[in-house]
Amino acid sequence: MDPTILDILAKEEDRQSNTIELIASENFASDAVMELCGSIFTNKYAEGYPGKRYYNGCEHMDEIETLAIDQLKELYGCEYANVQAHCGANANTAVYQALLSPRDRILGMDLASGGHLSHGSAPNISGKVYEAQHYGVDANGYLDYDEIRTKALSFKPHMIVAGASAYPRQIDWQKFREIADEVGALLLVDMAHYSGLIAGKCYDSPIQYADVVTSTTHKTLRGPRGGIILWNNKEYSRRINGAIFPGTQGGPLMNMIAAKAQCFIEANTPEFKEYTKAVVNNARAFADQLTANGFKCLTDGTDSHIILLDLTNKDISGREAADLLEKNGITVNKNGIPDDPRSFVETSGIRLGTAAETTRGYDEEWFRALADKIAGII
Repeated sequence: MDPTILDILAKEEDRQSNTIELIASENFASDAVMELCGSIFTNKYAEGYPGKRYYNGCEHMDEIETLAIDQLKELYGCEYANVQAHCGANANTAVYQALLSPRDRILGMDLASGGHLSHGSAPNISGKVYEAQHYGVDANGYLDYDEIRTKALSFKPHMIVAGASAYPRQIDWQKFREIADEVGALLLVDMAHYSGLIAGKCYDSPIQYADVVTSTTHKTLRGPRGGIILWNNKEYSRRINGAIFPGTQGGPLMNMIAAKAQCFIEANTPEFKEYTKAVVNNARAFADQLTANGFKCLTDGTDSHIILLDLTNKDISGREAADLLEKNGITVNKNGIPDDPRSFVETSGIRLGTAAETTRGYDEEWFRALADKIAGII
């Protein structure tokens, strides 16, 4: 290995080993997953799909991709799946291309309220190709389904996007389905943050309510970095698969698909279900102790791995708090809050997550002590 690269790798290994990881979108993959990410599967081009490749020599590529698809369908109880998306945003982009036309209307969650760039945000391709409007949360940080319904009735979107990157509570997928049906819209659920908890039966599944579901495979699912698409309507299959390849991507990353297969197998175990229970229990204990230390948790707690701290009652911005915690060996990310008085650069909140440190085996007592430590630092 090049000595400069080796030096950077060693420094990153040291950082990860000696840092408390609280970024809600990060986790620690198993050795098996990481080994497959760097395996000889990376050497093979496999454009197309199992049984329909554009290159010869894909017999074993077909085997590993089919295994990944079968394990994924079993994990979430769906009929069809695509495991080729390079990331969650690519998965969303492909679904839009498959089921919408340019300038069709999208109603997604506002970025400032906890949504994602790929849900119609102006800088993203989803906000440039499609006409997008957004719904948000109330003053306490909760989704207001009556307001979402009112916006949907007024805007008449072709697709409603449910799911979030910074929302601590259970999302009512059935409510979104009812609103979508009332206005004649498709329902896309982006479950990227919650997919591991859903696999472990610790967070309600959207599979029976959504037309299409997308996710990343890292975060709470604890796999490699990548995306997936799930659906139950056979009529969507050709359009969705075609939107991934050749619509928006070229050759699939077969090393990552092999790692995804390993991830799905791991998530299909009783041990993983116990892990997800611990993630949620740790988050609730963490939130309770942060509240006891004078912090304001949006929605007064959590149903997931996510905690959002509103720092407006502290003399510090989200950026300052994140930088201060990093200097003390704790990584979090700055995050906006509803009606944030500060800019996106500064923000008035921070986002915390319990998935990564739960992987390391820490329990509720440890997270309560960590809440005390964070309070002392801030």
